[in-house]
Amino acid sequence: MADVVWTIQRLLTWTTDFFGERGIENPRLDAEVLLSAVLGRDRMYLYVHFDEPLEAEELARFRAYVKDRAAHMPLAYVLGTREFMGLDFRVTRDTLIPRPDTEVLVECAVDFLRTRASAGAGDLCIADIGTGTGAIALSVLHYTEGTHADAVDISSAVAAVARENAERLGLAERIDVHVGDLAAPLMGRMYDMILSNPPYIPTADIGTLMPEVRSYEPHLALDGGADGLDFYRRLMVNIPAMLRDGGAIAVEVGIGEAHDVAALMETHPRIVRTETMRDLGGIERVVMGHTE
Repeated sequence: MADVVWTIQRLLTWTTDFFGERGIENPRLDAEVLLSAVLGRDRMYLYVHFDEPLEAEELARFRAYVKDRAAHMPLAYVLGTREFMGLDFRVTRDTLIPRPDTEVLVECAVDFLRTRASAGAGDLCIADIGTGTGAIALSVLHYTEGTHADAVDISSAVAAVARENAERLGLAERIDVHVGDLAAPLMGRMYDMILSNPPYIPTADIGTLMPEVRSYEPHLALDGGADGLDFYRRLMVNIPAMLRDGGAIAVEVGIGEAHDVAALMETHPRIVRTETMRDLGGIERVVMGHTE
């Protein structure tokens, strides 16, 4: 790239072809997103400044991004951020990347908590088990008033990212991030709602995932055991007992797992009924269990 004047148009054309040769799924889009990030501009800017050349520093940064993405590193890891529920979250290689499917869980929680508040419940408190970036808990806090959250992750490095995101979003005063296994740090506390997006991919399926997932995202946050249900079994042992009367537990589930997870919920005496919610693709994505 050294002896060529690299304009925006030339870079986009070259990078699109380069990504295509390396099997990147959306080569043009990814090229635009990376170049927009380097320039600090939106994608529309690129199209009205095709002939603008990049400065040497910008070009060097773009080349580094292109190298990482061509190796199938997910865009979120390349850039260090991911948008979720209209909010920007910092991500690292320690954290699972928030996905649009999980927004169904957040929307379910926001609706439930707003209804509960309208019925007169005060001092609403939620728990987020396996919080990762904190995307679930922090999004719920952002879209509800007066709610407090306890979030737990088994990794101290991941918990640090969640705390950073809380600070970035101005929500640090409304969330406590704990390090521990599932709900162990929260025993003895009671909640209006408990949320979780646990690992749910069957172990044998990990190797069949896209390279962006299997080679980069933490398997600790993906591997749900032989049938994908290990963490749901553990969650249902005592977590429903931590719900206040009229409270609920809601979890994200993998494809084809909703029926089994609902059955696991129903084995706990606190859960009196369950329901499922579908994502935009029509897949049963969230299972919710209610207490009396």
